[in-house]
Amino acid sequence: MGPFMILAGVFAVFIPALMLPGPDFIAVVRTSMTRGTIAGLWTTLGVSLCLGIYATLSLAGLSAILIEYHWLAWAVRLSGGCYLIYLGLKLLFAQPAKLEMTEGSDRPKGNPLVFGFLVTSTNPKAIVLFTSVFATAVTESTPFWLMGLMVVMVILSALVWYTLVTLFMSSAPVIRRFRHVQHWIERAAGVCFMAIGGRILSDARNPVTP
Repeated sequence: MGPFMILAGVFAVFIPALMLPGPDFIAVVRTSMTRGTIAGLWTTLGVSLCLGIYATLSLAGLSAILIEYHWLAWAVRLSGGCYLIYLGLKLLFAQPAKLEMTEGSDRPKGNPLVFGFLVTSTNPKAIVLFTSVFATAVTESTPFWLMGLMVVMVILSALVWYTLVTLFMSSAPVIRRFRHVQHWIERAAGVCFMAIGGRILSDARNPVTP
C-alpha cells in the first residue's frame, strides 16, 4: 500500500472522530465560552500536543503494550474515568462568576494549556482510536518519514479544528448571547464530563483491543 493510500485510510477515520463531540471538544468549548479566545487557544494547543503524543506512542508500539499488559489498559481507563468525574464535579459545583468581554478574562486561575492536555491524556477513547487505527496502519516497511508526517498531520488537524471551534465559541455574538448563563455552561460541561467518566468506568473491565 502506497503512502498516499495509508494517509487517506487513516485520516478518513481520524478526522470524523476528531470532530465528534467528546471530552476534548467539551474542554475547548467550555474554556472558550467562559474564559475567552486566548484561553481557548491555549486549551486547543494542549489538546493537540497530547493527541500528537498519543499518535507517536501508538506508532512506537503502544498497542502491543496494552495487549500484553491488560492491567495497564485497565489502569488507564480507571484513572481517566475518575479524573473526568472529578473535573465534572468541580465544574458542577463551581461558584457563578461574571463573564466579562475583556482581554483580562483570558487569564484564568488555572492553566488552560494544562487543562486541555490533562483532559485529552485521561481520555481512553483517544488511546483506543490511535492503537486501533494508527498502529495497525503501518508495518515494518513503513518509512520513518511517513510516520512522522502522520504525527504532524494529527497535530495540525486538531489545531485547525479546535481553533475554528474556539474562534466561534468565543466570538462577540456568542459571548453576548451566553454572558448571563456562564454558570450553566460550567454546569453543563460538568455533567458531560461526569457522564463520559461514568461510561468509561463502566467499561473499564473490558480490555483495550486494537
